[in-house]
Amino acid sequence: MDPKVLKHYLLVHDNQDGDSEKATKILTEMRSTFGPNDCQLLCINFSQDGQTRHKDTPWSTFRSDALATEHLGRFLKLDDLNEIKNLMQELSSKHIIPYMEQKIRLLNQQVSSTRKGFRNQFKNLWWRKGKEDALDTTNGPVYTFSSIESQIRVLGDYAFMLRDYELAVSSYRLISTDYKLDKAWKRYAGVQEMIGLTYFMLDQSRKEAEYCMENAFNTYLKLGSAVQQNATRCGLWWIEMLKTRNQIKEAATVYFRICGEDLLHSAVMLEQASFCYLLSKPPMLHKYGFHLVLSGDHYKKCDQIKHAIRTYRNAVSVYRGTTWNLIKDRVHFHIGQWYASLGMYDVAVTHMLEILASSHQSKTSQELFLRDFLHIVQKTGKTFEVLKLQLPVINISSLKVIFEDHRTYASPAAASIKEGVWRSLEEDMIPSLFAKSNWLDVQSKLIPRKYKESNICVAGEAIIVDIEFKNPLQIPISILNVSLICELSANPEELNSEANSSNVEPQNDEYKTSTSTGDINSSLVLSEVDFSLEGGETILVQLTVTPRVEGILTIVGVKWKLSSSVVGLHNFESNSVNKRIAKGRRKPKHSPSADLKFIVIKSLPRLQGFIPSLPEKTYAGDLRHLVLELNNQSKFPVKNLKMKISNPRFLNAGNQSYLNVEFSACLEKKLNVEQSVGHANAKKMLQNVFHFPEDISVQEETSLSWPLWFHAAVPGNISLYITVYYEMENVSSIMKFRTLRMHYNLQVLPSLDVSFELSPCPSRLEEFLLRMDVVNKTSSECFQIHQLSSVGQQWDVSLLQPVDSILPSQSLFAGQVLSCFFMLKYHRKSSTSEDSNPLFLQSDVRLGPPGNSEALFDVCSSPLADFHDYERLYQGMSCQGNVDFVFITQLWRGNIDSGAPHRPLLFSHHVCHCSLSSFSPISWFVDGPRTIQHNFSASPCGVNLKMTINNSSDAASSVHVKTFDPPSSNSQSIDATASQSGLPLENQVGWFSIPAVNDTKVITTDALAKRITKSVSLESAPQFIWTGSSSTKLKLQPRATAEVPLQICVFAPGIYDLSNYALNWNLAPIEESQGEANKSSGECQGYPYYLTVVQST
Repeated sequence: MDPKVLKHYLLVHDNQDGDSEKATKILTEMRSTFGPNDCQLLCINFSQDGQTRHKDTPWSTFRSDALATEHLGRFLKLDDLNEIKNLMQELSSKHIIPYMEQKIRLLNQQVSSTRKGFRNQFKNLWWRKGKEDALDTTNGPVYTFSSIESQIRVLGDYAFMLRDYELAVSSYRLISTDYKLDKAWKRYAGVQEMIGLTYFMLDQSRKEAEYCMENAFNTYLKLGSAVQQNATRCGLWWIEMLKTRNQIKEAATVYFRICGEDLLHSAVMLEQASFCYLLSKPPMLHKYGFHLVLSGDHYKKCDQIKHAIRTYRNAVSVYRGTTWNLIKDRVHFHIGQWYASLGMYDVAVTHMLEILASSHQSKTSQELFLRDFLHIVQKTGKTFEVLKLQLPVINISSLKVIFEDHRTYASPAAASIKEGVWRSLEEDMIPSLFAKSNWLDVQSKLIPRKYKESNICVAGEAIIVDIEFKNPLQIPISILNVSLICELSANPEELNSEANSSNVEPQNDEYKTSTSTGDINSSLVLSEVDFSLEGGETILVQLTVTPRVEGILTIVGVKWKLSSSVVGLHNFESNSVNKRIAKGRRKPKHSPSADLKFIVIKSLPRLQGFIPSLPEKTYAGDLRHLVLELNNQSKFPVKNLKMKISNPRFLNAGNQSYLNVEFSACLEKKLNVEQSVGHANAKKMLQNVFHFPEDISVQEETSLSWPLWFHAAVPGNISLYITVYYEMENVSSIMKFRTLRMHYNLQVLPSLDVSFELSPCPSRLEEFLLRMDVVNKTSSECFQIHQLSSVGQQWDVSLLQPVDSILPSQSLFAGQVLSCFFMLKYHRKSSTSEDSNPLFLQSDVRLGPPGNSEALFDVCSSPLADFHDYERLYQGMSCQGNVDFVFITQLWRGNIDSGAPHRPLLFSHHVCHCSLSSFSPISWFVDGPRTIQHNFSASPCGVNLKMTINNSSDAASSVHVKTFDPPSSNSQSIDATASQSGLPLENQVGWFSIPAVNDTKVITTDALAKRITKSVSLESAPQFIWTGSSSTKLKLQPRATAEVPLQICVFAPGIYDLSNYALNWNLAPIEESQGEANKSSGECQGYPYYLTVVQST
């Protein structure tokens, strides 16, 4: 140290400690000792009361923690502050700065004479030659104050302090080489540090400044922990240089390099590095959070828990809302643990809740999180009510509120059906008074205006809330006492009354604590559910609330217990509620809270309905007799019952007389009178809505049974929707009627595949060959065939061969195929048809064994006639010339429950619209003699014929018959005709035999329309001519027959083909045409008709 350093002595006197005489005496002694010019007195705190208030704290620029509330300097008057300022200015301007300037001039002269110039530099290098071989030491050689190296260093420092940076940097560079050659590494690093600062102050050569700082910093690090503080200082200077030049990212790197073995030192540096990453452009948030976490870990290792919490809480803001879930869970977990170690359990629980539902963590981590959370909660000794607890997770989108107003449900399955399905089914049932306007509008005047948009429910009837709970963890959890949070105001005008509330809605705080639970209010019944969830399991929980009194009910949310000390709460947001009962009309302004608010009205009658024997699984064609049970458990009767079924093809209502009948005896054929009555009842029941008789009502606490008919029409998964409408009298001014909705799902399996094919009979008018193919598509069932019926009394069906010859067992086994042939004949209504009994027409064919005495079933009466009408509707539109069939079988034993084990199941298969339209509507046949003996020596032979023409269509027809004479009988024409006909040589000339043909029927098909005239020209047969009218036109009414006389003249014996004629026909257009495929006109050539004429003897 320079022994001639500038010395100045200051005596500070506090006027609050005593008078100034003592200070004056001490000052005199100091001047006598140190000299009169180097001593000075400063008196402060002249304020007597200490109430001086300064607008700005005097030390605010020097102390960052100096707050205005500390009242610093309250004894300092304004004169005291001015005196302090004057003292410092005088000390600087009159003593320090002049001394430093004088010292710089002296040192500069000394250095210039010894080190500057080529000669002095060469001498210095020669003198230091060989020192580079010396051993490295931490401090290097010892330099005295008077050595030239020390003088150069002092010169550089003085010049730096007086801002003569050019002189400073030249001095530092001059001494830097000496320290490096002398291996004085500590001093070398210090000079390099000052060179870097000097370049920075000169704002020149940034690269040179950074190089010097890097060199100094690395040199300090090489020297080890002994100079760690020097390295820290150098790094901090370097960092400030980088910050000034907006190199924030590089500054963070230097902070990280400063970190040493000391944990607290490293924690501070890492925290500062994180701030640099935050301030960089763009902000590097990931590195910011990462370095905060590293800093927090170092703080925790040196027991600085509060600082660790501070850094971790700053990191929370980085990871909130990101997908960095693992590090986010780690931060919350450690914050919770550290707060718990400080005894701040409430805050610890808050952070532990953030990681409670971490589904992405491993099973071990999840068990650790849950165990520590419950342990912390247990330490508090309180019960935590946590709003939106995430264990388990509530799927709010699955929330469904099911309640009953005028719409009631027979089962939960019915309540899950969309409201639009029920509304479309009930359109024809609601009275016109309510059809024109929504039923809620009728009662709107009876309800206070502020509750007009609320839902309506009935006292004593439960409101069901379905909601999904999911376990996000891999470990099982148990949930206890799950129930709804509800509010019930007994008086509608006192909605906020707390006296009648079963629960109080939780506040908006994240959680709240309570030490006791309230008693259950008798006016409200809440269900409680306990369940366990395996890892990742989801369960649908059904909760109910049943109001017992009238008032205003609000469903606030749901609550549950995770443990004895943790209660989860979740408030329902109205805009996320999926109500199964929707409003009929959207209001212009709708309050979201009204979705979960209900007006409770007094108790009303409610019907309960079910169909006991309706099968869940059956085979196609199954026909059953069922019973609908309606129970009224209230004390009020209901009346004016109506019912509508969505799919009457499968289910429809029967007559009350069928309630106690024996099935299937009630379906057997009866007398004509009974048959007609049954059919009339069937037509009545085919209406859209079934009206119960007016005298039918369901009295209080009684039940009503009504017959139903079930028919499994087609295979598949079938849904049946049934609505029963009923009215109440003098019970409620708000609700006059209610509806009962029932829903059933059933599976119909394939049984028998029945198909029919019609072909015209070649020898009869209006007779057809019917082929029936039946395939048993079941895997194990055996059906017994019973009956085939044609629907309508205009068709006659008969067997062509006994069934036992085709199917001896009379049973159709699984996978077996049956083909049967029948004759189908159309019976035309004649003038005497009124006297004929239609029951004598064979429209039914028994397919059982010949000795079977079982009665046939009546397909023209209810319920078979009803189901057949629906089958005609669903299988397609009816066209002219179509015919329907009903195939009936029985099943004695099967995989389905017959309901009556001692009787077989009955199956009916309806095949409708078997089309005859593919055949021509005009048919005819020629009738006359086949063999004639005549004496040609006397005269030519005249033959009379008759053509019968039938119109089988539903339209009037015009027919034109034209005859053609055969060609001449010369040999050339005969040979040509024979060659064109393609007949064998043995049949071209002479007599030949032909098969006997009794009757010939002509069918006008496309093939016959293209037929060319095929006349057998025999050399031995002379010509014949048509002697009657060569052209005949006639009109045929629909379904009519006409006869046309024909005549020929034969001139010689022989065999003649009388096919030289043609028919042209046209159908009159029908206004309601059933299809465009039917032909309206056509032309047909004559069918071969062979006549044998023999010469008589």
